[in-house]
Amino acid sequence: MNNTLQLARRGIDALDLLGLWIGLLSLRLILAWEFGEAGFEKLHGSNWFADIQDQFPWPFKLIPADLNWALATGFEIVGAIALVIGLGTRFFSASLIVLTVVAMFSVHWPESWSSLGELLQGYAQTNDGFGNFKLPVIYMTMLVPLVFMGPGRLSLDAWFRARRPPLPVR
Repeated sequence: MNNTLQLARRGIDALDLLGLWIGLLSLRLILAWEFGEAGFEKLHGSNWFADIQDQFPWPFKLIPADLNWALATGFEIVGAIALVIGLGTRFFSASLIVLTVVAMFSVHWPESWSSLGELLQGYAQTNDGFGNFKLPVIYMTMLVPLVFMGPGRLSLDAWFRARRPPLPVR
């Protein structure tokens, strides 16, 4: 029994260690794919932000639509690259959360709802008149561990952190 418990603990410790390498890397890669794809669609598409500018939350509705388009495109593309290599991961993850909140409230949120049950109908991937904010919520949920835990060990952030000099002790 004691050997079985020790073996189980070693297995869990190994999974914890792998999570710091593979788990956070997998989050970074799938999020990079999704945000990069959206950014390149914007880069090669036409700006439709002017049509929804009044739906942007404050203060983003005060920014000209062309600048909003450029900022969203840039953060999606540069953020995707940063997530792949694990550089500035916390900053770009937080920035992509902000971008996703703006997208959710201006594009994916239901136009009107009168009850929580009606609002929750928008937690879907199709828009049947109730919004479709499921994917933005999933993306934000996936970005949160990268904000709080960082990129994991297989990243440039970890490489730079390992080489920085220790802080002086007072």
